[in-house]
Amino acid sequence: MAVCTVYSPHSLKSTCPIPNTSRIQLGSHQKQVIFFTRRKGGNYRSNKLSGTITCEANTIVIGLAADSGCGKSTFMRRLTSVFGGAASPPKGGNPDSNTLISDTTTVICLDDYHSLDRYGRKEQGVTALDPKANNFDLMYEQVKALKQGIAVEKPIYNHVTGILDSPELIQPPKILVIEGLHPMYDSRVRDLLDFSIYLDISNEVKFAWKIQRDMAERGHSLESIKASIESRKPDFDAFIDPQKQYADAVIEVLPTQLIPDDNEGKVLRVKLVMKEGVKYFSPSYLFDEGSTIDWIPCGRKLTCSYPGIKFSYGPDSYYSNEVSVLEMDGQFDKLDELIYVESHLSNLSTKFYGEVTQQMLSLSNFPGSTNGTGLFQTIVGMKIRDLYEQIIAEKKGSSLQAAKM
Repeated sequence: MAVCTVYSPHSLKSTCPIPNTSRIQLGSHQKQVIFFTRRKGGNYRSNKLSGTITCEANTIVIGLAADSGCGKSTFMRRLTSVFGGAASPPKGGNPDSNTLISDTTTVICLDDYHSLDRYGRKEQGVTALDPKANNFDLMYEQVKALKQGIAVEKPIYNHVTGILDSPELIQPPKILVIEGLHPMYDSRVRDLLDFSIYLDISNEVKFAWKIQRDMAERGHSLESIKASIESRKPDFDAFIDPQKQYADAVIEVLPTQLIPDDNEGKVLRVKLVMKEGVKYFSPSYLFDEGSTIDWIPCGRKLTCSYPGIKFSYGPDSYYSNEVSVLEMDGQFDKLDELIYVESHLSNLSTKFYGEVTQQMLSLSNFPGSTNGTGLFQTIVGMKIRDLYEQIIAEKKGSSLQAAKM
C-alpha cells in the first residue's frame, strides 16, 4: 500500500464479516482506520483511531453481467490472459472458492453474495436470480472497500453443497472484476463500476448450448432442460436482462443468418455493441469510423468453408444511447488467417500489430475461438487494459501535479 498521510476525520461504515482474530483495516481517500474486537456472543464492536490515514487506491472495478452458462468464465480467462499470467483460486484457501486471482486481476463471483442458500431458496420459493435471495448491502460495502484499497472478508457460496462456507480474505487488486447475475442491478454498485459488460445470449442459442452441455455432459433429459429454462425465464426477464441498458459494451450472441432456419447453434452471429461517449473508452471500427459497412472477407486471404463469413459495422441506437456496432456472422477455418481481418479493424487498443490474432491463437482451445464470441471478448479485454492504463496514468499525473503545489 502507498505511503499514508494523516488528515481530518471522515467516517467509514463497514458491514464486512470479520475473521475471528482482530484485524486492522487501513482505509484510503481520507477514511478512518477501524479495528474490530469480538464481544461475548460472537458480535463485534468497532473502535476508531483518532485521525485518519489516507492512501492512494488504484483498484479499477469492472462489472460483467450474464445469465448462468453464458460464457462468463471463458471471458474471464480471456481477460486475465490479456494482462498476462493465469488466474487461479486463492492459494491455500477453500478449494471450492469461486474467486480467481492473477498478478493484476481478482475475479469475484457474485453468487458469493447470496443471502439464501440453495435450501433457503427452495423453502421460500425463489430463484438465485431474485434480488430477495441476494445481499446487495454487503455486495456494495465490500466492492466499495476494495475499490478504496481495503481488504475484505468475503463469503463463499459453495456450488457443490449449495450452502455458504466460511469467508475468505480478499486483498485489493489492480483490477477487480465482479461477475455474475447482478453487477448492475443495484445503483450503488453500478456507480462503483469503471466499465461494464453484458453478455447477451439469445434464447435460441442459450437453449442449444444448454442442450449440448446438459444432455451430453450431465445426462439431463430434453424435458428437464426445457423445464429448467422456463422456470428461470420470468426472473431473468425481470431482474437480469434489464441490466444491459446500463452496460458500456454488450456482446450479443444470435443465431446465424447465413444458414436459413438454423437451430443447431453451431454457427453464430455475434454483435459487439459499444456505447459512445464513455470516458477512457472509444469503440473499435471496421474500415471507416462512423460509416455503415458490410464486408465478406472470404477469398484469397481468408479461407471460408460453408456458410462463409460476413462482417458488418455501423452506428446505431441502443436503449436511447448512441452506439457503434461490430458484427461477425460465421466462423474461421484457419485461425492464423484472422490477421487479415485484424488488419482492417482499427482502434483495437493493441500493443503491437497482430496482438489480437496472437491472443486468439494462444487460447485456441477455448470455446468461441473460431467465431465472434472469442474475437469480441479479446477486443473488449484489450479495451479494458487500455482503460486501466489511462486511469492509472491520469491518477499519477494528478498526484505529481498535487505534489508540485
